[in-house]
Amino acid sequence: MTTGQRVRAAMQVASGNMLEMYDFMVFGYYAAAIGRAFFPSDDPYAELMMSFATFGAGFLMRPLGAIILGAYVDRIGRRRGLILTLTLMSIGTLSLTLTPGYAQIGLLAPLLVLCGRLLQGFSAGVELGSTSVYLAEIATPKTRGFVVSFQSASQQIAVVAAAAIGVALTTILPAPTMSAWGWRIPLLIGCLIVPVLFFLRRNLQETEAFAATHAPPKIGEVLRTLVTEWKIITIGVLMVLMTTTSFYVITAYTPSFGSSVLHLASRDSLVVTLCVGLSNFVLLPVFGALSDRIGRRPLLIAATLIAILTAWPAMSWLVSAPSFVRLLTVEIWLAIIYSAYNGAAVAYLTEIVPPRIRTTGFSLAYSAATCIGGFTPTLCTWLIHMTGDRAMPGAWLSVAAACGLVAALFARPYKVQAGKIS
Repeated sequence: MTTGQRVRAAMQVASGNMLEMYDFMVFGYYAAAIGRAFFPSDDPYAELMMSFATFGAGFLMRPLGAIILGAYVDRIGRRRGLILTLTLMSIGTLSLTLTPGYAQIGLLAPLLVLCGRLLQGFSAGVELGSTSVYLAEIATPKTRGFVVSFQSASQQIAVVAAAAIGVALTTILPAPTMSAWGWRIPLLIGCLIVPVLFFLRRNLQETEAFAATHAPPKIGEVLRTLVTEWKIITIGVLMVLMTTTSFYVITAYTPSFGSSVLHLASRDSLVVTLCVGLSNFVLLPVFGALSDRIGRRPLLIAATLIAILTAWPAMSWLVSAPSFVRLLTVEIWLAIIYSAYNGAAVAYLTEIVPPRIRTTGFSLAYSAATCIGGFTPTLCTWLIHMTGDRAMPGAWLSVAAACGLVAALFARPYKVQAGKIS
C-alpha cells in the first residue's frame, strides 16, 4: 500500500469512528434536555442522573459487542466489519433522533431510547477496535503511533462539530426551544451524513496483514485465546481506563459540569468544549509521532504521573472561583495530558494484543474499560452530590491515571512485523 493509499484509507476508516463519537457527544452535551424529554421529574438531579445513566448504559453493551462482533471481524476481515458496525450505529442514532418524548408515548419513550443506546454500544464495542487495528496494520512500524492517532483525532472532529452546532443553536434558538426539541437537530444532522460515510467505507481495501492470512482464526479459537491471555486483557483495561475517563471529563461532561455545577452560561461551556476538541485534534498526531520517536512507555508514564499530581489541584482551583477563563485553562491542561497519553496508548494496545485476536482483544479491553470510564459523567455527578466537593472529577481522573500508570509499567508489546498478522 502506497503512502497516498494509506492516507486515503485512514480518512475513510476514521469517518465512521467520527459518527459514533458525534452521537455520544450530542447525548452528553444535551443530557439535561434529554432527561427532561424522556425522564421527567420534579428533581433536576434525578433527571440528569437518569439521562447520564442511559448514556452510560450503552457502554455496558460494549464488551458483548467486542466479543461477538470482534470475533466475527477477526474471521471475515477488517473492511466488512467496519461496514457492519456503521450499519448498526446508524440504526441506534436514528432511533434516538425520532423517538417521541415521555409526554407523547409515556414509558415507551425511555425504553426506546435505552434500546437505541444499547444498540449503539453494541456496535461501538468493536468500532474503535476495528478502526485502530486497521490503521495499525496499514502503518509501518516507524509510523504506527502517528497513523493510529488518527483514530482518536477523528473523534475530536466529532467533539468540535457537535460543540460548534451547539453554540450556533444556543445563539439562534431560545433556551425553552432548545430544551423542547432543539437538541434533536444535531442528531438529525448526524443521520443525514450516514449515506456519505457508507460511500466512503464501501471502497476500503482489506489490510495486507489480514489478506495474507490463509487461515483466519475461527471464533472458538479467538474466544479460547482471550481466556488464556487474560493478563494482557487486564493490562489493556487499566490502560484504556485512563483514556476513557479523561476523554469524557473534558468533553461529554464539560457542558453539564459548566452549566449545572459551575453555573456558567451553556454557550461558554460549549465554547470550551470546542476549544478542547481543536486542541486534541492538533496534539494527538503530534504525541503519536513523538511516541514513534521516544517509545510509548515513557510518554505513558509521564502523562499519568502528571495527571495524578495535577488533576485534583487544577479542578479545585477552578471551582474556588468559577469563570470561563478558568474553565478553559483547566480543560485545555487536562486535554494536553489526555493527548499525550492517548497518542501513545492506542497504538501500544494494538502492539500488546496477540495478532490473531487483535480486533477482539483490543475491542474487549477497550470496551471493558469504557464500562467504567463511560460512566464518568454519572460518577462525577453522583460524587459531587454525595460529597459536596465540586472538584471530585479531578479526584476520579487521578484514580484512573493511577490505573494507567500500573498498566504502563507492566505492559510489554508483542514483536509484530509490518504486514504480518501472525
